Formats: sequence, structure tokens, C-alpha cells
Amino acid sequence: MAFNRIRVAKDKADFVKALTESEGKTGPFQTYADVMVFAATLGIRHKKRIPLEAVSKREPSPISLEVFISRGYDLVIKLIAFLEINDPQILSPFDTDSEEKRAAIFEEYANGGLEVLREECRGAVDYSDRLLLLLMSERDRDTQSAPAQEFDLTRFLN
Repeated sequence: MAFNRIRVAKDKADFVKALTESEGKTGPFQTYADVMVFAATLGIRHKKRIPLEAVSKREPSPISLEVFISRGYDLVIKLIAFLEINDPQILSPFDTDSEEKRAAIFEEYANGGLEVLREECRGAVDYSDRLLLLLMSERDRDTQSAPAQEFDLTRFLN
């Protein structure tokens, strides 16, 4: 049987709901799939992969892969799996084992990313502002870690 749903950890279900637009509230994300993709990429960034212990059965229930495909996120799921396994076989659309492995890897990185996000958003009133600050600090971290290179004019003096 094909693994056709992405599951959310039970202990992070309320947090995922709080990050989305619902019931008159405005969250930073439109759908649960948006939250999961952002969290998975954050999990990759922080090298945080956490297996799911218990799975949310209610809201948010497991999310159909069709939702991810319709939003163009299937490529992100495949890329994360390939980066983790480093075997092109993981990308096979015809191998159900590969599909299950891709989904499991994605879920675990999303779970790790949700943990990072939850820590970053602890005590925040507005998650959008906190996410913006997180993104800005990640950008600044990239520019600080890259060594500043001077433009060397001596190569033109021949």
C-alpha cells in the first residue's frame, strides 16, 4: 500500500493549528502543508530530525500528498529525501518503499523543525512577527558566516 499522507506529531498539533489561518484568526501560513514544508526546511537547516512518537489523529489529521503536490511541494519532499539518503532510487515514483521513506524522512525533519519553531515562538503573541525575526536572523547568520572577500585588482596588472 502506498504511503499517501504526511502525519503531524500529536504533541505539535496545536502549534501547527496556531500557525495557520482558521476560525477568523490570521496565521502566517494558509495551510497545514505550508507549515510542514517550512518546518521541514527549518529542520534541515538545524540538522534536527526527530521521529514521530505519537501521531495526531484529529485536527490536523494526516495531510494527503495530493495537497503537497498541488502546491508544488512534492519536489521539496524529494529533495530532502535525496539529501538524506544520497541515492537516486529514493526518487522513484514507482517504488512504494521509496515513497514511504521519503514521507518518513520529511515527517521527521518537519517534526524537528516544529520543535525549533516552537522554541523560537515561545511567549510570542504574534507568530508572524516572530517568524520574520527568525528569517532575518537566519539571513544575517548566513552573511556573517561567509567570509568577506576583497576584490583583488592585482590580476589586472600584467
